[in-house]
Amino acid sequence: MSSTISHSIAWLLLEDGTLFKGKSFGASGTSGGELCFNTGMTGYQEVFTDPSYYGQVLIMNNAYIGNYGTKKEDVESSSIKIKALVCKNIAQRFSRELADESLEDYLKANNIVAIYDVDTRSLVQHIRNKGAMNAVVTSENFDLDNLKASLAKVPDMKGLDLSSEVSTKETYTVGNPNSKYRIGVLDFGVKQSMLRFLSEKDVYIKVFPARTTYETIKEFQPHGVFVSNGPGDPASMDYAVNTIKEVLADEKPLFGICLGHQLLARANDLPTFKMHHGHRGLNHPVINLKTGKSEITTQNHGFGVEVEAAQKSEVVEVTHINLNDGSIEGICVKNKPAFSVQYHPESTPGPHDSRYLFDDFIKLIAQNNL
Repeated sequence: MSSTISHSIAWLLLEDGTLFKGKSFGASGTSGGELCFNTGMTGYQEVFTDPSYYGQVLIMNNAYIGNYGTKKEDVESSSIKIKALVCKNIAQRFSRELADESLEDYLKANNIVAIYDVDTRSLVQHIRNKGAMNAVVTSENFDLDNLKASLAKVPDMKGLDLSSEVSTKETYTVGNPNSKYRIGVLDFGVKQSMLRFLSEKDVYIKVFPARTTYETIKEFQPHGVFVSNGPGDPASMDYAVNTIKEVLADEKPLFGICLGHQLLARANDLPTFKMHHGHRGLNHPVINLKTGKSEITTQNHGFGVEVEAAQKSEVVEVTHINLNDGSIEGICVKNKPAFSVQYHPESTPGPHDSRYLFDDFIKLIAQNNL
């Protein structure tokens, strides 16, 4: 199966003035956001549709992207959430017979601008050295001054609340209403696989918009509250922190993932910070301090919990540590039925080492509803 790929010119301009020239594919136009990179070799469609990537220009590290096409079932949300895509090579053929369409056609259908034939090793090394920065991709604007003007309009990720933009606008339910337990989900950009894994554990779920009050969530009479992943800066989300504080005060079991982890930390007076270039990929080693076992994890975050504050906290216990850089990967709240992890245990895509955490959440709910 093949797809015709455009070979017209495309540019990638970074905030520090670095310019990469390549070739265009996907939609025509100009689009910008914070530049980040993902080290995963597979699962590109799940990555593109992960709401946590909203507002970002994504570099895919694998040498070839698109080699197995796209399939409508392989998504984490209703649309692609990245702002633009950067690749080394694009597969002009896709091998999977069950695929619906090529990556090229999929990007066009979602109006995503992309550039390939870029030295992604050099580009990723540049980001690792200089840190995350804004960038713009264009297949139409080759006047450097005009392109710089477009880049200047891209907002800084620090201080930006993006979760309200990707969150559901209306409540909805998932699963069997006659399930043993009910879980209220605070949607800051929840992935569909998270809802699927929870609903498979005899759980009925109600998903609430980001700015829902705990008073409204309580009307569902949940046995537990799940705080989802999502994009943006947790320091800009005091409304969410206040809701989590109310959940903790009510002694309701709580499980947070990624942004949910950062928000739980802030609800317990632990600061968060903008990371140099973030963690994104499928092979990040984490150690569980309670079991002594290591896990290979899927990650996607540009903010973290301050290490020293977490280690000195009298309220929070650190449960997981990143073995690469010592960053905080998991916490639990002392004397409260609440815990969180920075990484993605649903791991779509990625290794399945951490899916036990969903079972841990159900066990916590069971213990608190005897």
